[in-house]
Amino acid sequence: MTTPSTNAHRVALITGGSSGIGEAFALRFLQTGGSVAIVGRSEERLNAACDRLKQACNLSSEAADARLAAFPADVRDADRADEVVEAVFARFGKLDVLVNNAAGNFPVKAEDLSTNGWNAVVQIVLNGTFFYSRAYGRKLIKRQQPGVIVNVVATYAWTGGPLVVHSASAKAGVVAMTKTLAVEWAPYGIRVNAIAPGPIEDTGGAEHLWPSEEVKAQVLRSIPAGRLGTKEEVARAMDWLASADNSYLTGDILVLDGGRSLGHSSFRPVPKDAANGGGE
Repeated sequence: MTTPSTNAHRVALITGGSSGIGEAFALRFLQTGGSVAIVGRSEERLNAACDRLKQACNLSSEAADARLAAFPADVRDADRADEVVEAVFARFGKLDVLVNNAAGNFPVKAEDLSTNGWNAVVQIVLNGTFFYSRAYGRKLIKRQQPGVIVNVVATYAWTGGPLVVHSASAKAGVVAMTKTLAVEWAPYGIRVNAIAPGPIEDTGGAEHLWPSEEVKAQVLRSIPAGRLGTKEEVARAMDWLASADNSYLTGDILVLDGGRSLGHSSFRPVPKDAANGGGE
């Protein structure tokens, strides 16, 4: 069974696209008929990701050259953001979707967080998102073309959380940026939304934040759905947000966390045996 070509003739630029959720979205976009440009700091990792994407999508060298590109870049470099956006337009002739996925995070007590550690995370998450959004927005406004931005945030941007003061603060800024740009750029036909994934398996973030089976088990107990999410689920949700069918959706934050952000509210999952009077 083939996947419908819902993104045929569309182009996406994905920061942090050489691994994890970014790579999963790149794969989803390619599988549904689109073309993709990925951004990452390591040229070696970018090349490896391109090889995996080519293989997963069974792309010939000619097809890969036409539909897949990689641009080494540090998202903290504003001038490089302008260069990358220009290069994508030069390569593909247009850019329909920007996904601001690049992030930095590591668990640390606020009192132990160094100035360099704070600056690194805030610059990657908050500044990087703005630099690429600004470069893209300027280009679209100048060309009088519509577009879509999807920012990747986290629920602790509004709930807070232990050991993530740098990331939570930066992502809270991205939430505010998402809503602000949605209002400012709506008249130009530029939609800006965000997605807040919960705990997702097989990602770099998971390895850093849940380094042991004991911690992972504790995380699982906090998720009403009883499991971690998958990169593929996040990629499908991102694709839905970016879809041309959602032309009236802007300034929204889609939470995809199995109900975890409701865990401290009155909403609790009903134990499986409760519905059967306690089971046999």
